[in-house]
Amino acid sequence: MMRLTQNGRILCISIGIIYLWFGFLKFFPGLSPADMLAKQTISLLTFNFIPERMGILLLAIIEVAIGICLIFKIQLKKVIVAAITHLVLTFVPVVFFPEISFSQAPFSLTLVGQYIIKNIVIISALLLIYPRSYENLTQ
Repeated sequence: MMRLTQNGRILCISIGIIYLWFGFLKFFPGLSPADMLAKQTISLLTFNFIPERMGILLLAIIEVAIGICLIFKIQLKKVIVAAITHLVLTFVPVVFFPEISFSQAPFSLTLVGQYIIKNIVIISALLLIYPRSYENLTQ
């Protein structure tokens, strides 16, 4: 199993802090700038099956758990897959709520759109630190 480099550890901790911080804010109604967007997205993805408050609390728990696991290197492979899945789902508003994401589609992003698009960098960093096994590779 390939060991995480020092740079990889710094990325894990940095992304973990972001997850912890953003997740923690969601425990307090209206405190997160993404609160309404997250509620709308969860409602859309669950066909209004999960009540808004429960959906945002579940998201908060998931984000905080991902953050803690990244910071303390707990189940890295599974956590990175969960984080990438979460981040891919953050792109839903770009498709389904373009009026929130763009001031002039498809090029001029709103602040919300920029908030979403920056996740491309986090996904790339997660892919970079994903633990891989090189035991079966040949040269």
